Amino acid sequence: MKTYIEQVSQHINLQEGTQVIEQLLLECYLNPGISTKELARRTLLPTPVAAAIKRELIKAGALVQDRGVRCSSDGLNWIEQEWGYYGLNQSLYRSLLQETVDWSEELQDVLDILEAIFPLRPTVDVQIDQSQCTPETSLRRAVLCLKQHTLIGKRILCVGDDDLVSVSIGLLLRRLFPADTHSATRVDVLDIDERFLQFTEGIASDAKLPIHCHRVDLREPLPEKLHGQFDCFFTDPPYTLQGMSLFVSRGIQALKPQKGLPIFLSFAHKSPPFMLAMQRELLHMGLTVSANYPRFNAYEGAEMIANRSQMFVLRTTDQTKPEYAGEFTDALYTGEVKQTLRTYRCRQCSREVLVGMQGEFATIEQLKNEGCISCGHAIFDLIARKTVLHEKDEERA
Repeated sequence: MKTYIEQVSQHINLQEGTQVIEQLLLECYLNPGISTKELARRTLLPTPVAAAIKRELIKAGALVQDRGVRCSSDGLNWIEQEWGYYGLNQSLYRSLLQETVDWSEELQDVLDILEAIFPLRPTVDVQIDQSQCTPETSLRRAVLCLKQHTLIGKRILCVGDDDLVSVSIGLLLRRLFPADTHSATRVDVLDIDERFLQFTEGIASDAKLPIHCHRVDLREPLPEKLHGQFDCFFTDPPYTLQGMSLFVSRGIQALKPQKGLPIFLSFAHKSPPFMLAMQRELLHMGLTVSANYPRFNAYEGAEMIANRSQMFVLRTTDQTKPEYAGEFTDALYTGEVKQTLRTYRCRQCSREVLVGMQGEFATIEQLKNEGCISCGHAIFDLIARKTVLHEKDEERA
């Protein structure tokens, strides 16, 4: 039997994807008697499009027109059972959606738990660009997931999770469903660091949180069992262009093949040339930037990035594809990038260029910004790399 969302999407081809149908139906569930005009405003859709979706949901039996529009009894039951909204603290949920509400006050009890947990985290491994965000930042990311309507009843992925976003999401769900009735959401964590995986698993087991951990080296191809499974993902990758592209690529492979799915990308504030190269990478992967929040993330002891980074909310399109699908062999972490000399080949004219502190270009983002000096093309393939020893290293060798 087709879902209400599938029935409607058969009759309306939406460029925004099926997520807006879900959001419109959810608005009717949370706000019985809502007007078509208000539905359009809340979903950021033209009023005629919102009206068309509403009509199709009425035909499908999910909604009824009654002094505005509201869910039918079947629609109400479907949302609560299939999406897992039964038992939701609707007052808290609505409050957290309000931009004017201080969510940290509403969730102070959750924040207290996180503040007790975070000091117990394993120490960071700077060689793989780990850093420690504050408990408030971790919870802020979970609240952003809720505000983007991709929390309840969804499969959520954390591509790397030394910031314990999975734990914050689990605790937020427990707060939203005080009777512990919710079982429709699942959070998966991919990480190479066994210490953080074991730490997260221990918390999840003790607090009965819906978290599943997988040890994955993102340099290797993503396991097939994780492909096409998720509704959104979080990542705070190494702050190199290659690191961003690799982590986002693995997340894209794990997402369901749908338009409009959100990606929550935390990244350092960088120079305009770097940001230009980064946005070219995102565009090449078929992603759009739907929101950017400067200074969204706060970190402990991360002076190199002024203890702050920005949050991008990206969206998939019908052209979304990973930059890296197979094995990754380029320099990845900051220390590696600084100590390697890499040879890139222009994909269009095959000209070879050396990139590194001793190369023709210091960084891959600089090369991509300026383009191939022979043909102007901006897409390159890594064909070789070698470690560059500094003078002190050579003396020790």
